[in-house]
Amino acid sequence: MEQVIYHSPIGILRIESFDGLALDSIVFVDDTTSDDKELTGHLISSLFSKTKKQLDAYFKGALQQFHLPLHMDTGPFTLSVWRALQAIPYGATISYGELAERVNEPKAARAVGHANSCNPFAIVVPCHRVVGAREQLVGYRWGLERKRWLLEHEKRYSGQTVELSLF
Repeated sequence: MEQVIYHSPIGILRIESFDGLALDSIVFVDDTTSDDKELTGHLISSLFSKTKKQLDAYFKGALQQFHLPLHMDTGPFTLSVWRALQAIPYGATISYGELAERVNEPKAARAVGHANSCNPFAIVVPCHRVVGAREQLVGYRWGLERKRWLLEHEKRYSGQTVELSLF
């Protein structure tokens, strides 16, 4: 397994790949370990190089959809949720109920929320685009301030207005 860290404007991301062909996770971390290599000029593999370029472009507002190989090792329901997350347009938000409808499980908003919280691909599989039923800012594994930042960032570059509440 190879892992690198990426310093984003909202915290450190640890990026992992077991085979060098697909990413296994991109998660926010509070600290790094001696095993973590920084994702800078001396890139480890073309996969990590491609990931860095896309993250850099995203944070500059120049990339709206990621094109990275992801190893999504999960069950069919969770996989359907993660695929539906990837279909949410940049700068848009939907509710957990709407996401449940998109995966043909309209009464499974809680299960959709759980699958959302298990997403190991921060930003790339945009679980931050799912909000409460009345546009409330709820439920983000890596903290509501990061979620707010990501949504405001996307709204700014998509030309949409931001109207989010914490409750």
